Amino acid sequence: MSRDYYEVLGVERAASEEEVKKAFRRLARELHPDVNSHDPEAEEKFKEAAEAYEVLSDPWRRQTYDSFGREGLRSGGWAPRSAGFGSIEDIFQAFFGAGDPFGFSRGPAGGGDVVATVDVKLEEVATGVARELNFDAVMACEHCNGNGAEPGTPISTCDGCGGSGQVRFVSRTAFGQLVRASTCDACGGDGRVAETPCEDCKGAGRKAGIRRFDLEVPPGIEDGQRLRISGAGHAGEPGGPPGDLYVEVRVAEDERFHRDGEDLVSIVDVPATVAMLGTTVSVETLEGERVVSVPPGSQGGTEVLLRGLGLPPLGGRSRGDQRVVLNVVVPANLSEEQRELAQQLNDTIESHNLQTSQEGFLSRVRRAFG
Repeated sequence: MSRDYYEVLGVERAASEEEVKKAFRRLARELHPDVNSHDPEAEEKFKEAAEAYEVLSDPWRRQTYDSFGREGLRSGGWAPRSAGFGSIEDIFQAFFGAGDPFGFSRGPAGGGDVVATVDVKLEEVATGVARELNFDAVMACEHCNGNGAEPGTPISTCDGCGGSGQVRFVSRTAFGQLVRASTCDACGGDGRVAETPCEDCKGAGRKAGIRRFDLEVPPGIEDGQRLRISGAGHAGEPGGPPGDLYVEVRVAEDERFHRDGEDLVSIVDVPATVAMLGTTVSVETLEGERVVSVPPGSQGGTEVLLRGLGLPPLGGRSRGDQRVVLNVVVPANLSEEQRELAQQLNDTIESHNLQTSQEGFLSRVRRAFG
């Protein structure tokens, strides 16, 4: 259900024309792109407020709405102006004219962000790693150092804005007399103009090329995490800030391990007869092979802990553990002699030889893998 127009603007039904105008101006300022850029619903909210103002600021429309509601307006052929615009900037211009009615100045345009990816191995996650990135980017022109002027030639104060980067002018709108500010077209908001444009970049102060960046991937990074490097993106216009570099880290899968937070989980197969007697087995770790003891009578799903051989938290130094899960393998395809020996052993098994646990094998495996 659409909200009541008076409720949208936050005014009483008896509100005067001036009160309606002030309420809309207040909402418009709150929803301005430079104030409310992080609200994904700002555009829809402004369209709603603009529609309400269109109706309540016009005596005939307001009287029709008070008597017959929205249906009365539609039956008379009225449709809100805001419905036909593509963006909130278009709507602002339709209501306030060109320029900025609230005095916001964007200045020279900043550079855009760059997104890149980097692949690392699991063992590199344990220690961190350096990577060289090469990516397409707009960079400051080396010939003119980004100022857009041919070296050795003067850069003058812009005559159009007097060096402020903005031009201000007064105009009449539905709200009365307004002072508006906009970026100076002559200097692009920099406040300065090169008398002799740079030959390499034609006065733009920046050029497209391949940027090289040495990236430090911190220890403990997770697959899919992004690193943000401020100022390493595309160069902005002269006087404008550069964009940022976002690097998505992809950690290659290692079939030897399952990652469980800061711990690593691995599985080692142990024959049932060896698990009964106890033994030592060789286990792969990120630091190379390690020998671990298998206690006599080990059951399937039993964990052997290797402390400090896991992964660190992001940017940390201390490391988690490696949990080695024993997979007890029952021999198959027995020969006649083996079957006889197994039968002899089975005939000697008594209740005190059987280990029982309230936690089943599947539960132990699920616990090991988080």
